[in-house]
Amino acid sequence: MTFGKGCHLHLIDGSAFIFRAYHALPPLTRKSDGLPVGAVAGFCNMLFRYIEGAKNGDMPTHVAVIFDHSSKTFRNELFPAYKANRPELPEDLRPQFPLTREATRAFNIASIETEGFEADDIIATLSCQARDAGGRVTIISSDKDLMQLIGDGVVMYDEIKKKTIDRDEVMEKFGVGPERVVDVQSLAGDSVDNVPGAPGIGIKTAALLIQEYGDLETLLARADEIKQPKRRETLVNFADQIRVSKQLVTLKCDTPLDFTLDSLEVREPDPEALMGFLNGMEFRTLTKRVADKLKIAAPLPDPVHGPASAPSQSAAPQPAALPFDHAGYEAVTTAADLDRWIARIREVGHVAFDTETTSLDEMRADLVGISLAVDPGKACYIPLGHRQGGGDLFASDTLVEGQLPMDLALAALKPVLEDDAILKIGQNIKYDLKIMARHGIRLAPIEDTMLLSYAMHAGLHSHGMDELSERYLNHRPIPIKEMIGSGKTQVTFDRVAIPDAVRYAAEDADVTLRLWQLFKPQLHRARVTTVYETLERPLVPVLAEMEMAGVKVDRDVLSRMSNAFAQKLVQLEEEIHGLAGTKFNVGSPKQLGEVLFDQLQVPGGEKGKTGAYATGADVLEDVTTLEDSHPQGAKLAARVLDWRQIAKLKSTYTDSLQDHINPETGRVHTSYSIAGANTGRLASTDPNLQNIPVRSDEGRRIREAFVAPEGRVMVSLDYSQIELRILAHIADIPALKQAFREGKDIHAMTASEMFGVPVEGMDPMVRRQAKAINFGVIYGISGFGLARNLRIPRAEAQGFIDRYFERFPGIRAYMDDTVSFAKANGFVQTLFGRKINTPEINAKGPGAGFAKRAAINAPIQGTAADVIRRAMIRMPKAIAGIDAKMLLQVHDELLFEVAERDVDRLIETARDVMESAAEPAVKLDVHLVADAGRGLNWAAAH
Repeated sequence: MTFGKGCHLHLIDGSAFIFRAYHALPPLTRKSDGLPVGAVAGFCNMLFRYIEGAKNGDMPTHVAVIFDHSSKTFRNELFPAYKANRPELPEDLRPQFPLTREATRAFNIASIETEGFEADDIIATLSCQARDAGGRVTIISSDKDLMQLIGDGVVMYDEIKKKTIDRDEVMEKFGVGPERVVDVQSLAGDSVDNVPGAPGIGIKTAALLIQEYGDLETLLARADEIKQPKRRETLVNFADQIRVSKQLVTLKCDTPLDFTLDSLEVREPDPEALMGFLNGMEFRTLTKRVADKLKIAAPLPDPVHGPASAPSQSAAPQPAALPFDHAGYEAVTTAADLDRWIARIREVGHVAFDTETTSLDEMRADLVGISLAVDPGKACYIPLGHRQGGGDLFASDTLVEGQLPMDLALAALKPVLEDDAILKIGQNIKYDLKIMARHGIRLAPIEDTMLLSYAMHAGLHSHGMDELSERYLNHRPIPIKEMIGSGKTQVTFDRVAIPDAVRYAAEDADVTLRLWQLFKPQLHRARVTTVYETLERPLVPVLAEMEMAGVKVDRDVLSRMSNAFAQKLVQLEEEIHGLAGTKFNVGSPKQLGEVLFDQLQVPGGEKGKTGAYATGADVLEDVTTLEDSHPQGAKLAARVLDWRQIAKLKSTYTDSLQDHINPETGRVHTSYSIAGANTGRLASTDPNLQNIPVRSDEGRRIREAFVAPEGRVMVSLDYSQIELRILAHIADIPALKQAFREGKDIHAMTASEMFGVPVEGMDPMVRRQAKAINFGVIYGISGFGLARNLRIPRAEAQGFIDRYFERFPGIRAYMDDTVSFAKANGFVQTLFGRKINTPEINAKGPGAGFAKRAAINAPIQGTAADVIRRAMIRMPKAIAGIDAKMLLQVHDELLFEVAERDVDRLIETARDVMESAAEPAVKLDVHLVADAGRGLNWAAAH
């Protein structure tokens, strides 16, 4: 059903349902395993009552439940303190959140959440889309933040009070209409969400001010006219804070969504899926009520396997029976106590190991203490660097008495920590490995519980210790904030009292040991032992060496670039002001929109909910195409895009990279996340050196600041079109494989195959289209996406894709087979056995398309990631006799620093390692090719 006039969209505020359900019912646990399910039960009852009420009342044609994503949003980047005051979630509520998503899907209702955005933004975007399409919207919520959306066919409905919230209710609550709710909230702020607003101004005063001056911008512009001195001073002094508050409270109507309104059409529940979920949750009363409504028999519990269709915890091991008791933790403060622990470690042959430090930056952190565990429930903490005072005026650098001298403790621990017969177990042990390396201790051999979880559960959840402990041990570890505080009162761990540090640090070691005991036997059953042993664990010391080596960065080069960018920005601003015929803040989207669409009368301007014109990159790019009809506007939009790019390069790279230069080494030391991406790709953080732009001349120039010391050279080796080569192998495409074997221009060959044009003398535009399709297919690009990339009509783009699949039918077969495999098994695999779980693959509604595209891409991208991991793991041994260091990995590229005399040897050796990295595990039909370059800086080498 195409959404349009006559359609009615219901948007359910899922978070509101969850919290109301949680607080309305007494604690409830599932009898079979003790899982807290009270909020889930209440949520299901509310959802069922809503469905029954909708059937008896104003029946929607489309419906969705909208949830908040667990990640931080763009508002946290804008204002880090946003929602910082909110209390921690109740311990028994946290594990119920994913179950409410399962419940929604069991009722066959679309379950929607988007990373980086709040549920309210999604509701706003869908409301705007539905309104613009001519339909009606009812938002099932009483949240005041959503009241700014009311009007033009959009109303709210309080499901508990059974009351419609329309314009009159908004006027009663805020003193203004929905169109000015944002202005009032910007002034009044919100203590719950930590929106600052204007100090001393509440809702009533804010409403009076907006009523008098019409809108917030007018009020701020005329603030000096206000007679009350204190109020006038507040508005003048806090204008910037108020404007930030407005950005925080304004809901976005352009949240990126990968589905359409049509996919939200109301559907009847699948009886089998719904009854299976309810029975699995052991909701007997609700199961019977639903069964009666659906006129089917309620399923009975399975006496052998427990409740039918019980919610899966991703084949999780059973929680450890031994409870956590801090009485089993001790402080080691004498040499005799330490010797006793070392003897126990040698007796059992393994130890869970963790360090406490003063910073997350391993290259600058001071070691404060070490925790050890060899038996569940028994752990110790060795305080080494705790200092007096809590970080206030009375703090000092004097060590707390009663601690072992650090040199004595490390000397005693060194033999056991370096003993190859004793296993060292850590959670994200790469951090501890680097800390100990700085103290002259080689931590080996190692195990990593984070990577054990990642090998088995990639795609199901994150792999931090706290989440793993709650999910698999039913235990919530002590939050670090309880130890060091937060915000302005935060202290470093060396200021934590030793008794408190013992509880916290020893618990970490205890949790790590228990996770290892649970996870290690699961590897074989999950059939990922080879992945963990060959792709995960051996990569840890390799990355640690790279990170500690760092890469030399020339501060002067960055500084000169920053100055040049600053001058360029000034020049661009002058040119933009000249084109506009007036001066305005180029960084202000609102002012830019007014210049473009009001002053210059550029066609196509669209105002959002706030009344400001949309001026995102996509809008400006569309304006740049109006060279014939509106050359002035097109040129101005092009210059603004240039300005934005230069401004980002300056702030994100040339300015901030200078702050990351280690003063002791003169180098930048990034950190690689091994378990970040589901497909096995590494992520670079603090700073991110993988996202330095290379498509523009200015972006490429930033790499000139990454330099080789005197007498040394930078060498880059980069896989050539590795994902296309893997696609040719996996999908078995003879034409692509042959082209790669013969070293042909793969994009020109594709264009020739598709469009029947000769390779010789080919129009570059035709080749560009083929290239866009070649790479787009890997990521499951749609006709809409390709049309936007190539700036061609959607029908023409879809025709290209259809022709591509006709010419290379093996690709379509690969896609269909991969999706079928994922639906049947719940995961896909790389050629090396890496398992990428696909929990949403059988979901219906808006998430289904994304889940399919991710499943199709994962084996290709994951195999490419596995290949370069294998190369990196082999590289240190291969180049051991060469005066060279491996410094960086940037997706398909490895960067080395090598002595001038050894450049050719390094290139020959590293190229051989990279091109043969798949073997002997996988014999590819297409040969891998690594292109090499050299130079005195990264830009020259790449």
